[in-house]
Amino acid sequence: MDAEKKEAKEINKYSLLIVAVIVLALIACGGGYYIFHQNKQMEQLTQSFDLEKEMMADDLNELSLQYEGYKFSVSNDSLVAQLSTEQAKVQRLLEELRTVKSTNAKEIARLKKEIATLRKIMRNYVVQIDSLNRANEQLKVEKHEAEKKYRQASSTAASLKKEKEQLTERVTLASKLDATGITVTPVNSRGKLAKRIKKMEQFVVNFRIAKNVTAQVGEKEIYVRIMKPDDDILVKSRGDVFTFEGKEINYSMKKMIEYEGEEVPVTMYWNIEEYLSPGTYRVDIFADGNLIGKKSFELKD
Repeated sequence: MDAEKKEAKEINKYSLLIVAVIVLALIACGGGYYIFHQNKQMEQLTQSFDLEKEMMADDLNELSLQYEGYKFSVSNDSLVAQLSTEQAKVQRLLEELRTVKSTNAKEIARLKKEIATLRKIMRNYVVQIDSLNRANEQLKVEKHEAEKKYRQASSTAASLKKEKEQLTERVTLASKLDATGITVTPVNSRGKLAKRIKKMEQFVVNFRIAKNVTAQVGEKEIYVRIMKPDDDILVKSRGDVFTFEGKEINYSMKKMIEYEGEEVPVTMYWNIEEYLSPGTYRVDIFADGNLIGKKSFELKD
């Protein structure tokens, strides 16, 4: 009886030991599974943080490129300096992101928040730059309009100047004296018409200063040049000159007349004291610095 009790007691001990072993085995398996599951979750979390870091780095690189592009698109030095400052902040955050551990969730969250702030600042700059660009475009339009108006004004001024010059020229031409009815008569010593050169003693030059109500009235110096066939001028003295077109030229005869705007007859005499050859001669008449008439005539031997 005692032996049976002893045997039963031994069996109970072995049963309890087996149960304990099984329980410990189950606990070990459960702990291993938990550790495996935790490691798996940590690995997934690390991969998620790595992916988030890459996306954040892409965002920062994009921001940096945007700042760089806007720096070249604006001409405002103050704004360019501000953009450079913000771009430097982006570069600093990019360096911090590269060094932070993927498991440092708190630091990654901070960097993510700063990136969001930088994006908000960027949007403000975009609005400011767009406003400046619109203002610049408006200024370009206004400048173009101003230049157009200036060209139109310049063209109008040039046109008015030309019209004024043309009007002045017409007035000048209108006020210019005109010698009409010019005749040159060679006469002999008795004042009769001489047809042969050897009998000619004098040239009688007759003409009329035409009526002109626009011409300036008063005393007028009339100059006459008698030109020989060889283009030499008949003169009594080489010192007898007057001004024409900015040059001093010789004259043959001169006469002072009183002009009141009405027609004035003029007669001038040239005493022939030089040798004359046959050919075509010409008389040019000047007044007020203008050539007011001319007449050619023939002399025969």
